[in-house]
Parts: sequence; C-alpha cells; structure tokens
Amino acid sequence: MRILHLSDTHLQRTDSPHAHGVNATQALRGMLADLRSMRDIDAIVISGDIADDGSLEAYTATRDIVRAFALERDAPVIYSTGNHDERRAFTQALGSGHLGPAGDERAEAVITSPDTPDTPDGERAAVSLIDGYRFITLDSLVPGKVYGRITRTQLDWLRDILHTPAPRGTVLVFHHPPINLDIEIQRVLGLQNPSDLSDAVRGTDVQLILCGHFHLQLFGHLESAPVWVTPGVVNRIDLTAPADTNRAVRGASATLVHLGTPHSPLFHTLHARDPHTGETVHELDEAQLRSAIAKLRAEPLPGKQNGRPTP
Repeated sequence: MRILHLSDTHLQRTDSPHAHGVNATQALRGMLADLRSMRDIDAIVISGDIADDGSLEAYTATRDIVRAFALERDAPVIYSTGNHDERRAFTQALGSGHLGPAGDERAEAVITSPDTPDTPDGERAAVSLIDGYRFITLDSLVPGKVYGRITRTQLDWLRDILHTPAPRGTVLVFHHPPINLDIEIQRVLGLQNPSDLSDAVRGTDVQLILCGHFHLQLFGHLESAPVWVTPGVVNRIDLTAPADTNRAVRGASATLVHLGTPHSPLFHTLHARDPHTGETVHELDEAQLRSAIAKLRAEPLPGKQNGRPTP
C-alpha cells in the first residue's frame, strides 16, 4: 500500500495570493505537478485544513484538482476536517470525505451525531476499505478554535468499528496530532484529549495514524500505533527559527507512505520544486508568540463552543 499524504492545502474562494502572499491553489497544483511521474499510488489522504476560509468554492477547487490527479492513478481519495474547515461546505462538496477516483461516494459507514443528527453541521467521521486496509477519518474540529478534540460520540463509534479487525489493519486520519515536540505552541494547538484516543485504540489493529496541522514533519507513537504528521502544502514551519519564536516559510510538501512491507511503515517527505522555497511567509517574535499562547490558554475548554471556525 502506497499512500500519498497531503495536508493543510488552505485553498481560498479565489485563485489568488492570500494575505501573506502565497497562492494556495497554485501551491497545490505545483505539488501535484511535481509528482506527475509518481504513478504507483493506492490512496490519497488529505488530513484537514482543506479550505482556509471555509468556502464552498475552495472545497470544489480542491476536489477538482485532486480528482484529476487521482483519476490518472485510479486512486481513492480520503479527506478529513481541520480547524479551518466548515462542515456544511465540506459535506456539500466532499460528502463523507471518502471518495472514489472520480469523486463518487465510497464510505461504508458514517457517524451520526446525537446533537446534530443527519445534518451537514454534524461531525464528519467515516470509514471505507481500500485493498484490505480500513481507513477511518475522525473529526477533531472544535468550531471556532485552533486546537482539536475528538468527541466521546466519535470515540464510542470508533471502538465499535475497531472491535472487528480489518483484513490488513486500520489507518486513522484526522487533523490535530496527538503527539508533539514538547514545544508549548504545539501542546496548545494539538489534540487536547490524546489519552482518550489512546484508550480507544489500545489493543486494536490500528497500524498508522496520519495527521497534519503543525505544517512540519513529525513521527512518534500513540500506544503501539505509529503517528505521522505531514508538512503543509501551503507552507511549512521552520524550526531553525530562534527559540520561542515561530516562522512559516514557503515550500509545498507531502509524504509518500509505504505499508505492508517488512520494514513498514516507511515515510518519504516530498518537496515541490519552488524557486521561492525557504522565503519567510510570516513570523511571530517572542512577545507575539507568548501573547498568542496566552490567548489560547485563556479560552474555554474544547468541546463547549458552537459556531463556525474562524479563518
């Protein structure tokens, strides 16, 4: 199984540069164009922050760009929500998020939230089978917030699904990483209830967890399950910045993931050919970063907000 893992495409309503000067649509097209010789792909995963502004136009553009690439490889596409995403528009353009190469719906089961049953505002969790591997997307979006949380409803649903092993194991896909580099901003922005997820996957056939959100590559474990965080398509975070600062630079990236080999999972990071790679997109100095973290820490606990995500 060869998975092309992308995340954080951040497309907007229009095909134009955003406030920091990066054209997200162009970044996605460029990334896929540079992968044109990569034919042997069994699945494509995009783990959240598909749209930067939550607009239907951004989801439609992403779907169409990725569909052209997927059709040439006969590869199903798996989408999950991120903190920038808007569930109603996501559902209108991408359905469950589990699509065939031509964009047809292929989810075998979709969660129904008791708070918003059968409505497009409900949680976007689904499952489908690809070549014997079970792909499960979870919805870590907390509307209006940057951090993430997987609700009790989803965790109970996940336990029920995992009770029966898949032929070749399970891959979980969601946006907010349950691991971090012990950097304060990552702790604040990541998944806020990783221990709850640990309890749900312990002793199951979960072989891999794929996430995004941090805009950098990171590997670790949750229980015995390997966790991979792929760098962003729209930009990446530069950890060579001075301590206690935050810097994003240009350079679209993705990951090729191998499963089912003697040494798997294997991860190979892919970088688009961009003459502007490494140029600063935006940065926060120590005072600005400290202020941003303090604001996030002052917010109410995840899971108690309503409304739409902010761009």
